[in-house]
Amino acid sequence: MTIERALRLIAGFFVATSVLLGMYVHPYFFWFTAFVGLNLFQSALTNWCPMMAVLRALGLRSA
Repeated sequence: MTIERALRLIAGFFVATSVLLGMYVHPYFFWFTAFVGLNLFQSALTNWCPMMAVLRALGLRSA
């Protein structure tokens, strides 16, 4: 698996999980959804994402 695919997988998991937690546990979990969305937005503009550094350190390769 490449870094890009793993990043999309992790972001999708975080968004889906935080929406479900916001619906069924506590609405404050929607702030985590907003954080993930803002991080995706800034990474599209800057081409830098903290999770990519983590995945690179774990040995995943770039496409």
